[in-house]
Amino acid sequence: MELQVERESRDEMNIRRFVVRFVEHAYRFLMKRIQKNLAKQNIIMFESFLGKQYSDSPKAIYEEWKRQNREERLIWSMDRKHLHHLPSDVEYVERLSLKWVYYMGRSKVWISNSRLPNWLPKDLNTIYLQTWHGTPLKKLALDMQEVHMAETDRESYKKSFTKESSKWDFLIAPNEYSSEIFQRAFAFHQDMLEIGYPRNDIFYQAERMKQLEQKVKHRLDIPSDKKVILYAPTWRDQQNEGRGKYRFQIPFDFQEFSSRYGDQYVLLVRFHYLVSEELNLESVHPHVIDVSSYPDIAELYTISDVLITDYSSVMFDYAHLSRPMLFYTYDLEEYRDVIRGFYFDFTKEAPGPLVRTQDELFDAIDRLSDVTLQYKEKYDLFQKRFCEYDRGEASKIIVQTLSERMR
Repeated sequence: MELQVERESRDEMNIRRFVVRFVEHAYRFLMKRIQKNLAKQNIIMFESFLGKQYSDSPKAIYEEWKRQNREERLIWSMDRKHLHHLPSDVEYVERLSLKWVYYMGRSKVWISNSRLPNWLPKDLNTIYLQTWHGTPLKKLALDMQEVHMAETDRESYKKSFTKESSKWDFLIAPNEYSSEIFQRAFAFHQDMLEIGYPRNDIFYQAERMKQLEQKVKHRLDIPSDKKVILYAPTWRDQQNEGRGKYRFQIPFDFQEFSSRYGDQYVLLVRFHYLVSEELNLESVHPHVIDVSSYPDIAELYTISDVLITDYSSVMFDYAHLSRPMLFYTYDLEEYRDVIRGFYFDFTKEAPGPLVRTQDELFDAIDRLSDVTLQYKEKYDLFQKRFCEYDRGEASKIIVQTLSERMR
């Protein structure tokens, strides 16, 4: 009986794969026909995190383009399940629909912060700006010695990534360190825009920051007398549940946090966009709030007094705010030495303490003022190295650069 169930399950999986490949080939053929036979329109296509968010650098570029009231038509590519994230005045098309194929084929510019489907053809009249989504600590793409992601192996993953990066006309770098890594790890040889991340522009615009902070606190119903801690860990390649879906085992007790710090802090918990789990935090609400589905993490930075993370690139963006960071690295050796590998000695250069247990984490929160003072020199060096290019003008530079290329 078990063998029969297993065989049926395998047959169903093979049928699904066949259907997916058939649709991809059909879409590819259709887009090539559109690109060959129909003239380009003044359309800019935007996408963030596989269509799951209205966020990040594509959002910052979109809003700057809109502020300039230019003539181009701006369209967002959105996954059907995440349409509720879009403001009502944003034009969109459902990702991977026939309509999406049509507009991708006829648009002049694609702007994305993550990989587009590998089967997607790009002609010479399409400009593809890849913003990427963070300064790397962990090894990327061609620099990875081992690949622990679901349903792939090292060689096929790297071949797939190289095929994607060969389509990029522009790539954004937030600092010299990232620029050097991106060129090698992505096999990228086109135009590197060393201008900082558009998503970080807001950190250099005081009035907008203030207005945004008030809006976000009101939206999340956070009392004005409470401080905010943002917990934003990365995903674990090996904890996968199939292609593009990952688990995350919560490494500390939210109930204990609530009892200990509920009078002083609100804890915002934000999982990486690839993590598939849903949190049930009713028992600790409103002291602990799940903000994994909040559209844009940059808005959460503005209201956070402290960041708790691990190996996530959020540390590099949060550093622009000069606020304390704690690194909960309970699986450091496995993640660094087995799963991913790091580009620099994180244990020496981290701008905050690396804590390994819940007790150590809570102790660091209790001694936050002392910890901040203790790590000031390392924090300053970290900012100097990784916040190098940002001046609050990246979005404007992008709009100008792409506008000139489109002429």
